[in-house]
Amino acid sequence: MKKIILIGAGGHCNSCIDVIELEKKYKIVGLVDKKVKIKNQKYKILENDRNLKMLLSKSKFAHITLGQINNSKKREELFYNLKKIGYKFPSIISPLAYVSPQAKIGEGTIVMHGAIINRGAEIGKNSIINSKALVEHDAIVGNNCHLATRSTLNGGVFLGSNSFIGSHTVLKQNIKVGKNCFVNANLFVNKNIKNNSKIYE
Repeated sequence: MKKIILIGAGGHCNSCIDVIELEKKYKIVGLVDKKVKIKNQKYKILENDRNLKMLLSKSKFAHITLGQINNSKKREELFYNLKKIGYKFPSIISPLAYVSPQAKIGEGTIVMHGAIINRGAEIGKNSIINSKALVEHDAIVGNNCHLATRSTLNGGVFLGSNSFIGSHTVLKQNIKVGKNCFVNANLFVNKNIKNNSKIYE
């Protein structure tokens, strides 16, 4: 298996570890976090995030395991900075997910347990498709997005980059959601949403 470094050692990291271990394509060599004193039951903290260039010698593959709800800026900055250093970002897909052969998954994106991505759907770079999320046919998800657990993007939906869709929220077919948007959990969205919007109810 190829070696991989995980960037971020919080709660979302634990879920990513489970997917990576089950996929069996990459061997985790350690975690990187600015809080060096964080302890993980199985994997050691290699360094804080100021020494990422040095860690390239341990593995050229990385995955960003910081979560994203209110703000995608940190994940986005890490992704592009690490690419400049020379890291490569494979897409990570749980064996318990379904991804159509006619769907596209961008680099650095993780598709977690039970998620479904149907024919013609496109997922951008560095995004999180969380457990049991559904991306229907021909839907498009931008870069640095997070679809939370059991969220649903119906056919033809467009989701702009750096946006978050909360758990159990459903976007009606052909809806367009702009960039940098936050859409709360447990909603039914049946109209377009402008860039930089925050929808709570």
